[in-house]
Amino acid sequence: MTVGIENYDLGSMIDYHYGQFPPEGLDLSRVIEPLARAQDAISRYDQMLLSLPNSELLLAPLRQNEAVISSRMEGTISTVDEVMIYEAESEDDGNAGSVRDDVIEVALYSTVLRRAQAAVAAGEPINEGLIKNAHRILLSWGRGASKSPGQYKVEQNYIGDDRRKEIYFKPINPLQLQSGMQGLLEFIEHSPLLPMFKVGLAHVEFEALHPFNDGNGRIGRLLITLLLWKFGLIHKPHFYVSAFFEENKHEYIELMRKVSRDGDWTGWVAFFLEAIAKQAESNLNTAQEIMSLYENMKEPFREISGSKWHLAAQDGIFENPIFKNGQLIKKTGMPKHVATRITRLLLESNLLRELRPASGRRGALFMFEPLMEIVRA
Repeated sequence: MTVGIENYDLGSMIDYHYGQFPPEGLDLSRVIEPLARAQDAISRYDQMLLSLPNSELLLAPLRQNEAVISSRMEGTISTVDEVMIYEAESEDDGNAGSVRDDVIEVALYSTVLRRAQAAVAAGEPINEGLIKNAHRILLSWGRGASKSPGQYKVEQNYIGDDRRKEIYFKPINPLQLQSGMQGLLEFIEHSPLLPMFKVGLAHVEFEALHPFNDGNGRIGRLLITLLLWKFGLIHKPHFYVSAFFEENKHEYIELMRKVSRDGDWTGWVAFFLEAIAKQAESNLNTAQEIMSLYENMKEPFREISGSKWHLAAQDGIFENPIFKNGQLIKKTGMPKHVATRITRLLLESNLLRELRPASGRRGALFMFEPLMEIVRA
């Protein structure tokens, strides 16, 4: 936040660690075991990703869930159902009716995740241009639109609790931000540290720099996924860690503060490695549930649809479990009459649920509940 802080309690505020990044070294005795657990867990998760016939299709709903959780950490509240409904309603004509700003903000973060991943996949470097563009999209609506989307801060900002009127961290001075960001990006490109250590250190440094007026947490957690991918720790850009950070939010914040207060980079890295290990296990379980559901649904989709388009319909619905027929047609290329028939038969078989009937020129809105149950968990 960028605020006048005269009415805030500054008693526990910690200042940025000027001249201390990157750290001279880590206490390896404290991080070797967490590193081994993290590498083992993420390797097993990555092997599962490599075995999927189409990881984007099967794991796309997890991106929306990450957007919901990461945004919730910053006080933007919505559900994965709301975000998917908004995306489905707005895709055809750009008009989703009356929608809460929070839902649109979370949907924008889902868009940022998708576009940033596509940019890196196309060979774009992780640089200031990519980071600023992601931020520009993220803050292009509602409250964020007045907070300099895509531009670094020019006034001092603070991290704290507005409700309690407490400031607990003072990020880097704006006058030193540019050199700080350059140092971070040079560290990412050239540091000889092990990649897992680099990702953890890069995340805490980005959050300490807090380069933007708003949205820093979401952009910082996006960078975790991109860096894990850049360094070859995962072969496809589907790894989201916000759920662990949210469940352990107090420790997450305090260990980042201890980096600046006590120089305890090792304690932060050990926590980060635990986050990777625990979240990799959780992500693996979720992905396996989705894959199992996909395999178990092949025969019902084939029998119910009675069409050569059954697999295309299944793929389209798994990628977008809340949808309209127009989107299904666009995704799969199937004829309109075929899509209408298949959704009607799936409805009659209780595999789909109608969220909203057709009205005028607006198509009916459908939900594939079995997949949503997994994504919400």
